[in-house]
Amino acid sequence: MPTMQDMTGQVALVTGAGGGLGGASAVRLAELGADVAVLDVSADALAGTAEKVRAMGRKVLELPLNLTDRAQCAAAVEQTVGHFGKIDSLCNIAGVLRCGRSEDFPEADWDLVMKVNLEAPFFLSRAAIPHMLKANSGTIVNVCSTASFKAQGFFSVYCATKAGLMHLTKTMAVEYIKTPIRINAVAPGGMDTPLAGEAGPAFALDAEIVGRLGNPGGMCVIDDVADMVAYLASPASRSMRGSCVVVDTGEIVW
Repeated sequence: MPTMQDMTGQVALVTGAGGGLGGASAVRLAELGADVAVLDVSADALAGTAEKVRAMGRKVLELPLNLTDRAQCAAAVEQTVGHFGKIDSLCNIAGVLRCGRSEDFPEADWDLVMKVNLEAPFFLSRAAIPHMLKANSGTIVNVCSTASFKAQGFFSVYCATKAGLMHLTKTMAVEYIKTPIRINAVAPGGMDTPLAGEAGPAFALDAEIVGRLGNPGGMCVIDDVADMVAYLASPASRSMRGSCVVVDTGEIVW
């Protein structure tokens, strides 16, 4: 992988930045020199990430917003541009995970997973693209999942959103291929993040079906995935458009 270029002077908006992959990605972008707008539903969680970014001498804007609200998605971009004067990179990392049998999957959980995992990246991108077109530059990085490619029993809604996000990445990349805007994605395998503890099934899972999720290669290292997010956001990935890079320790091929 080519060395990531200096991102000094650039501005990145990172969702899900209160911790996990979002927090690690915000810190990695700051290490490369970018100023960062960090977004999460939890203001308390954002404070820790913001402190790390400021410790590097980078500017940071904390955005405690709810991505289930389309108006707040647009507001996140406008507040970022209003504060920094521009937006160079949008990193759609926030995600939620719910587990359940399809026949009785709660409608409220359906709405939550769809809104955060699929709708929010679209409406954030829709708000950011006009600013990027005006500046004649910009990158969008979506975080998909190996669930974009493989069936995972009891995670049907999550899989649907991640497969949808992968194709949204590719189709939007085609739509803007004649512009300087580059849109790519990374698909991590299993990671030890707070997201992994959110599924919380209230029923006994079929061990044989769940066993298909196992991977002898082990869990992905969060910092390795954050490196890929930063790479796709940086000028070093200039030849990539509509790519979905898998970082999974061999989960898909297993």
